[in-house]
Amino acid sequence: MVGLFFFIRASVKDRTKRVQLVSEIAVDSLLSELESYFTQRAYQIAAIDAQQQQVTFEGLVRPSWFLAIFLSFLAAIGLFCFSFVLHLLFPLLTPWFGSLILLSPLVGLFYWKRAQRVEKILVKVESILEPDTSLNSLVTVTAHRDELIQLQENSPLKHSFKEVDEEKRILTDNLS
Repeated sequence: MVGLFFFIRASVKDRTKRVQLVSEIAVDSLLSELESYFTQRAYQIAAIDAQQQQVTFEGLVRPSWFLAIFLSFLAAIGLFCFSFVLHLLFPLLTPWFGSLILLSPLVGLFYWKRAQRVEKILVKVESILEPDTSLNSLVTVTAHRDELIQLQENSPLKHSFKEVDEEKRILTDNLS
């Protein structure tokens, strides 16, 4: 039951991460490509900070019907097992324990209310000078973990990105 409780709670947890990518494309064209990519994914520009070369995108994240039903189903199974254990421990109160299963739709409702939220994506693009004297663009994207994965897999610029390992500050090819 404890694991199920934490699984249900984690279904609505914010998983925002930050990734730094290096590209050989110029800052202006890279920013316009990223803007068109995120607008195609149903995000709108919420704010532009020209001094910091940062763009904030916002989009509405809709809850999943499948996940709401799946979580309700898991809760029903968990509550059924819990009521069975209570039945074995307290046989005189058995009729009341079966009614615990009726609480399982509340889990789907909990997920549905919490999962719908406005998600922000922060994109900061700046020019950097590499040791080999080439001018590259450093893109810092702060977004939900799944959105970052989609960016790295489906971006039209995916072949021009290299991920920056923040702990080691080493450029690594992420898309091999």
